[in-house]
Amino acid sequence: MKITSNFDSGNIDIVSIDANEGDIKLKIRRDTHSEFFQWFHFRLSGALGQTCTLSLLNAGESSYPKGWEGYQACASYDREEWFRIPTTFENGVLQIRFTPVHDAVYFAYFAPYSYERHLDLVHQAQQSDQVRMEIIGETYEGRPIEMLIAGLPDDSKKKIWIIARQHPGESMTEWFMEGLLERLLNTDDPVARKLLQEACFYIIPNMNIDGAIAGNLRASASGVNLNREWETPSLEKSPEVYHTLRKMDETGVDLMLDVHGDEVLPYNFISASEGIPGYNDYIRNLERKFIEHWMDISPDFQDTYKYELDKPGEANLTICTNQVAQRFGCPAYTIEMPFKDNADMPDELYGWSDNRSAILGASVLNPILFVLKDLK
Repeated sequence: MKITSNFDSGNIDIVSIDANEGDIKLKIRRDTHSEFFQWFHFRLSGALGQTCTLSLLNAGESSYPKGWEGYQACASYDREEWFRIPTTFENGVLQIRFTPVHDAVYFAYFAPYSYERHLDLVHQAQQSDQVRMEIIGETYEGRPIEMLIAGLPDDSKKKIWIIARQHPGESMTEWFMEGLLERLLNTDDPVARKLLQEACFYIIPNMNIDGAIAGNLRASASGVNLNREWETPSLEKSPEVYHTLRKMDETGVDLMLDVHGDEVLPYNFISASEGIPGYNDYIRNLERKFIEHWMDISPDFQDTYKYELDKPGEANLTICTNQVAQRFGCPAYTIEMPFKDNADMPDELYGWSDNRSAILGASVLNPILFVLKDLK
């Protein structure tokens, strides 16, 4: 019986393994140079047919302990189909009880999105005659930051920015981007065709590549939370944000989406920029149109359960969407998806999943088109 996490996005520390009893005690490793931790991803082998109890002893000390309440872990035999398995959280310990029917099984906080798949995504997208791929800079560890430009740039077109995975453990966000890109580049889809005629999309599928590979929850390789770096990003600590914001200043922004996952709330929702000094009727009205239209066309999206609204003038301008909305006078939304399930439309076998994230990503093109004509 063996536990390993020495692979892309792997994260776990072994405390003890009792192979006779199938009793496995583990701890989640902290993010690089950071106190954040919650993401786990590891493989169990040599336990075919044996009932195993896997205890994550430090779950109660994690960044979001309430995220374990009602949570069911993800498992996979083939790294393609990720299903939910019985999981309990008591006395600060997350416990997974499972009997493998094959020689090796993977466990993860959510369906992982690997760096290899990321590279496939951007390189397949660039083959469209509507897409260019541009390297806008390098990450803290020197990896290229890929930006996809979809729709031929033109001064008459609206500039739509969409970024994802500032927090690397929020892997559902890159699944969201995969679904969005697949639909946006489908030449048979009338919504996509209309959007590419009238808008230019600037898309960064993974803002935190280093952290994703390292198996971090929220931190980059330098140990910072990129979504608190947008007021004064630096090449030394947050080159990912520095290069992105510099590019935004170059292109301009008419609408911006920042895609995230939430550990605690079992819903899909939007957090907007109501607390920025520049919040006005233009931004407010477009926000309502966007949200209401998305609810109309996707039962997986709702606006009842969400974060508490910021008070006027009290927005944190180090956060991406607040900074972008204030800087460019445009609507900017943080999209949140659950790690658990969508409580409005639960799925006992898969919970909120990679496939559902991709479908939601495809669906967001409808509200974008709906508000496009009203963008300044």
